[in-house]
Amino acid sequence: MLTRRASHLLAALSFTALLVAGVGDSLIGAGAAADVPRGTPAEVGLSAERLTRINDVVQRAMDDKAISGAVTIVARHGKVAHFEAQGLMDIEGGTPMRTDTIFPIASMSKPVTGVAILMLVEEGLVRLTDPVSRFVPEFREPEMAVWQSDTRPRRGADAPEPYTIPAAREITIRDLMTHTSGLGSGGAGAIATRRVAPRRSTDTLKTYVAELGDAPLDFHPGTHWAYSGLNGIDTLGRVVEVVSGLTFDQFLEQRIFAPLGMDDTAFVPATDSASRVVTLYRRSSDGLERTDVPGWVDTTTLFSGGGGLWSTAEDYLQFAQMLLNRGELGGVRLLGSRTVELMASNHVGDLFAEGGTTGGRPGMGFGLTVQVVEDAVEARQPTSNGSFGWGGAFGTNFWVDPKEDLTAVLMVQTPGGTLRNDFANAVMQSIVD
Repeated sequence: MLTRRASHLLAALSFTALLVAGVGDSLIGAGAAADVPRGTPAEVGLSAERLTRINDVVQRAMDDKAISGAVTIVARHGKVAHFEAQGLMDIEGGTPMRTDTIFPIASMSKPVTGVAILMLVEEGLVRLTDPVSRFVPEFREPEMAVWQSDTRPRRGADAPEPYTIPAAREITIRDLMTHTSGLGSGGAGAIATRRVAPRRSTDTLKTYVAELGDAPLDFHPGTHWAYSGLNGIDTLGRVVEVVSGLTFDQFLEQRIFAPLGMDDTAFVPATDSASRVVTLYRRSSDGLERTDVPGWVDTTTLFSGGGGLWSTAEDYLQFAQMLLNRGELGGVRLLGSRTVELMASNHVGDLFAEGGTTGGRPGMGFGLTVQVVEDAVEARQPTSNGSFGWGGAFGTNFWVDPKEDLTAVLMVQTPGGTLRNDFANAVMQSIVD
């Protein structure tokens, strides 16, 4: 069996051979250690001319001062057909964006956590129906917060805090994976949650999640879909620790990142990679303004499965391609094919589509840490029925399209705007077979 280093060397030699054979200039500069091989657009049923529209939509976003740069990567039929870096990774320094730039991926960490839990489910160590209290005893006998009037008070209004009642049942692992737990989802329990479980950058999952067990829920588990940006998925990270005996970062490195060759993916970027870490920006009336890394990312002890990972476009493509391959990449199998199908199936009925400002729209469902396209026409999505994926708070996004045997990753450092949808449209219109 080839060692990891030998496998990477073989991949590098193969990539060099592709360049000698005349593969397009757009692939020059791409990393050589990937397990997903390079190919030409024509080989995989994509139009090289139409793929340039990806560059066009990114350039328009830069011209509009919506972003400073981006890295985009697209693979179909198991081969990378587009991999580009555009713009700047740091405006003040005039530093060009690189294909191996390291980005904070925020909530794109969630599907990684989902895979970690599903690996333990396959091993019989965790069940989706298990109450969280089986692993974190503080979650026993949960309470739910209730407003003292029929209408939630407006922010700043002089109103009494919610009171609590016993929750109808305990939170399960499935509830956490599908954002139907009511834990930390911005509802009636938010005030008390911040009080009983303040998020400290010096915390660990062990200390923080134990405090979360005393937080009142926003609704009875399983009755609504409301996005739990950090708390719910962070709790899953603690479950991984309890079951595996490893810290969450160790589990991800040993069981997911190392096997997939994701050398640049971690909760804390390596010191010798500092020159490749992107600068974050936000939009303002004066253009793009530099902004600090938020505290929920800038920690070396609280390994947030909800939003703490850093990665590169190529690294994350390995993860996405593994899912597209139904759990396997380069001879390494992380999940069984049926488990990936389960992950990418709608587990919440219409709850996600009815989730208001934090949910989806008609035609969309939610699986185990990923959103799912059930009816692309009704959902107004360019991707196919059955596509699944998720995005991050800094503008990053990925999806897997099993029908078209395609996956794509967008890495940027500024949230908001229309680029996600424009990128998806540009990718899908390049399919010509």
